[in-house]
Amino acid sequence: MVNKAVLAARLERLREYFVILESVQGYDVDRFVQDPFIHGTAERNLHLAIECLMDIGNHVISDRGYPKPENYVDIFRILAERGVIPKDLFQELVGMAAFRNVLVHDYLRLDRKRVYQILWEKLPLLKNMGRIFAEML
Repeated sequence: MVNKAVLAARLERLREYFVILESVQGYDVDRFVQDPFIHGTAERNLHLAIECLMDIGNHVISDRGYPKPENYVDIFRILAERGVIPKDLFQELVGMAAFRNVLVHDYLRLDRKRVYQILWEKLPLLKNMGRIFAEML
């Protein structure tokens, strides 16, 4: 059984990240790209939201005795293979794990317009993943 207190704490933090990201969506792409406070806020909170989802995923994997993931993509693959998340969601999450690596390690080449696009396209995906985890409470 997943430790509900651990899960609830992470989900609450995830909700906070989503609120911040939704507020950033209130800006058009030009303002987003030009204002370091706005794009910096989006970049950091996207990173934290992805990290939080991976952390929850790792917790579920460990709690249920599933094989230990070797990398970030494995977290979502294992969850999909075990039926915790839909397989089509896994395909989308692979890209988010890769994007997390860009945010953390390749930030010098970050394309702010692409970050804006990802924010609009992938926030619903991240929220869906959060809902799946919330159902475990």
